[in-house]
Amino acid sequence: MKNPGFSRRSFFTASAALSGGALLGSRLVTASTDGYAVNPLYGPPVGVAKLNANENPYGPSPAALKAMAEASQSGAYYVNESSKKLRDMIAERHGLTREHVMLSSGSSGVLTFLAMAATRQGDILGPDLFWDTTSRMGVRNSENGIVRLPKDPNLAIDLRAMEAALSDSVSMVHVTNPNNPTGSALEAAQLKAFCKKASTKTMVLVDEAYNELTDNPMQTTMIPLVKEGHDVAVARTFSKIFGLAGMRVGYLIAKPELLEKIGQFGLGDYGLNQTGVAGALATYNDEKFLAFSRAKIVEGREIVAEAVKANGLTALPSQTNFMFVNLGGLDAERFRSAMAKRNVLIRGIYRDYTSWSRVSMGKLEDVEMYAKAMPYALDEIA
Repeated sequence: MKNPGFSRRSFFTASAALSGGALLGSRLVTASTDGYAVNPLYGPPVGVAKLNANENPYGPSPAALKAMAEASQSGAYYVNESSKKLRDMIAERHGLTREHVMLSSGSSGVLTFLAMAATRQGDILGPDLFWDTTSRMGVRNSENGIVRLPKDPNLAIDLRAMEAALSDSVSMVHVTNPNNPTGSALEAAQLKAFCKKASTKTMVLVDEAYNELTDNPMQTTMIPLVKEGHDVAVARTFSKIFGLAGMRVGYLIAKPELLEKIGQFGLGDYGLNQTGVAGALATYNDEKFLAFSRAKIVEGREIVAEAVKANGLTALPSQTNFMFVNLGGLDAERFRSAMAKRNVLIRGIYRDYTSWSRVSMGKLEDVEMYAKAMPYALDEIA
């Protein structure tokens, strides 16, 4: 119910100018040509804040753009030497060999291959709330399924409960760290201890799509466990901080024998493209661009945190390029719809977490749009 003594609209002025448009009553009017909205083939329309897919809109980096332009000149040819070079580059950073690295079309590819292989043998064990899209692909045509831990009141991943849930029927443990959609990160030492113990019973997958966004990426990664010989696989992607979501490049680091096993589900280099691999090669060690992106993301989180607090709400602490906002009992799908009316695109309900809403950190002007539209959308659905 609305608080009769409080209107969130008082937090912002209705005449505030927003990026690419202006807030008029309950709608955001975007730029148009002859009265018709302009919808580009690539990327969001002008005046639309796309904050629903955890992309980095500051990418691709200048170095990646240059490399991709050059690589496109050889677009008539399949990927070959460039993929080997990228695998070597990734392996070298972690003291591994090319045989420990598998590339795919985004990390979604290798994650799906793992899920398909695992569900041929048993169930996948995971927390109640995690990015389970690829695991669900694995169980689609299998008699086995996803075993979920009981809900945690803090939306955390309970590693003790996960260890207790291990059984002979579990063929893979799936941990996302930092987790999606919560944005929360596990303590590195605790996760490492869990992985060592659990991997003596079954294979452990750690999805580190957002690792490079954390405060200490090299200290929090589980990749050293692969080098030590544990039955652990670590997935990474160029879709997030590297700003190459549309170029579809990801990879898995694991024992060579595991990669050979799951390779039967993929297409190898035929599933890659020249420009995507070129962009990945150019940006993998581009510390200047990565630092720039991290700074923008941190600034975006600060804007969202201030807006959340100003509207009497809370959000989970995040080490990623998104935040999980507690709407205090309001419906997340209705909030998503109300924000979409104002040209701000966010995520709706995850599973049965009906009052939680995820927002990505896009360009700062887009995050400002989110902050300014928030009180209007909340008033609409209250």
